[in-house]
Amino acid sequence: MQHPIIIGVAGGTGSGKTTVSRAILQRVGAERIAFLEHDSYYRDLSHLALEERGRVNFDHPDSLDNTLLIEHLDALCNGCAVEVPIYDFTRHNRKDEARIVEPQPVVLVEGILIFADKPLRERMDIKIYVDTDADLRFIRRIQRDIRDRGRSVESVVEQYLRTVRPMHLEFVEPSKRYADIIIPRGGLNSIAIDMVVARIEGMLAAHQPQQKTVAGITAPADLL
Repeated sequence: MQHPIIIGVAGGTGSGKTTVSRAILQRVGAERIAFLEHDSYYRDLSHLALEERGRVNFDHPDSLDNTLLIEHLDALCNGCAVEVPIYDFTRHNRKDEARIVEPQPVVLVEGILIFADKPLRERMDIKIYVDTDADLRFIRRIQRDIRDRGRSVESVVEQYLRTVRPMHLEFVEPSKRYADIIIPRGGLNSIAIDMVVARIEGMLAAHQPQQKTVAGITAPADLL
């Protein structure tokens, strides 16, 4: 197996990273992509009381197990399947089960802080930063946390002011300078997504072994 193309999609909370990632999965083909979400790699906090877990700064890079994520990227590059943790955002710990991800020609990594870690971003062939206005990101954050994580409006606002906004300014926004592609307006920017998908398809085509025909038989060039 040839070395896969590793693509990183970063951006602030609620920027539209997931929308962009889903567009790539749908248009390039989910069967050709190993999809890893940085959120799956939050450190397990089961050794702390539930109240203590809620006070942890989940927007700081230290809250994420980048060592494990890098191990998984390297394993996928070597043709090995990996067991991705499943994180419980209501209890702030890892579940007992894991998600098996098989190696594919493309590895897609999505997360707020994936460009803030040098060894992690250096493994990426394409780095995409999804850029969206702060007020829109905040509204989406409230809607998501209430809908998907059982949070109250008050708790979302408190966390946003205490950690989300300061960590965005300190770590996420500065990491934009490492991006190869910046997509304004997030998933609404169909032209930018078209260009990204075309680039990925071009790289995949270049990765395919060249075919050569001899006496009516088609085979990889290095076998003829």
